[in-house]
Amino acid sequence: MRTALPRVDPPLPRAVIFDWDNTLVDSWVILHRALCATLTAMGREPWSMAETQARLRHSVRDGFPALFGERADEAEAVFYEAFEAEAEAGLEPLPGAGALLAALTERGIAAGVLSNKRGEHLRREVGWLGWDTHFTRVVGAGDAARDKPAIEAVRAAIPDDGGPDATVWLAGDTDIDLQAGRVAGCTPVLVRAEPPGADEFADAPPELYFDGCEAMRRWLDDAPIWPERA
Repeated sequence: MRTALPRVDPPLPRAVIFDWDNTLVDSWVILHRALCATLTAMGREPWSMAETQARLRHSVRDGFPALFGERADEAEAVFYEAFEAEAEAGLEPLPGAGALLAALTERGIAAGVLSNKRGEHLRREVGWLGWDTHFTRVVGAGDAARDKPAIEAVRAAIPDDGGPDATVWLAGDTDIDLQAGRVAGCTPVLVRAEPPGADEFADAPPELYFDGCEAMRRWLDDAPIWPERA
C-alpha cells in the first residue's frame, strides 16, 4: 500500500539505504528480551513490549549513557551478550524482504544498510541470512563518527560512488530513519504495517509510505522508467 503523501512523484532511486531491524528483519522479540535482561541486570524494572517499541530508537552508544549513566558500558556488554544468545536462531526476514532486495539487485539499484545496531553484529546478521551479495555498504553503530540520524552515518552508508540527494531513498520504520533521510537530503521512506498518523512525523515527514517490503517491490516494479534505462 502507498498513501498520498506530500511528494506525488519522488525521483526513482539510484540507491536505497535500508534500516535493518523491523524494516527488513523481524527482531522486536529478540531486542525486547535483550533489553529486559539488561534492565534487570542493572537493577531496573523491565519494560513492556510497547515501551521497547516506543523508546528503543538510538544506538546503544548514544542511548545507554542517558539510560544507565556511568554503568552504560556494563549495560552494553550485558545487552549484546543477551542479544547474541538468541539472534541467529530467532532472526526472521520480514515478508517480501528477500524478493525486494533481489529485485533491486536485478535492476542494478545499489542497496545498503544503516542501523543503530553495532556494526560487527549487524554484518554478522546480514551474513546469516545470505544477503551479503545484495549490499555494497553495511553500516552500524560505531562505524561512522556519529550514529544515525547524523549525516556522517548516512554518507558512510550510501552504496554507490555518488553523494546524498533525492535519488537516494532512506527506508525505515521509525522517526530516526526519516530524520536521517531529511538531514542528508535523501528521500525518506516509511516502511511499516501501520500508516503514519496525522502529526506523527511532523519534524521529518516521509515522502512515501509502504505497508511492507512487498508493497515497495510492487511499486518499484510498476515504475515506468528506471535510471539505467533513461
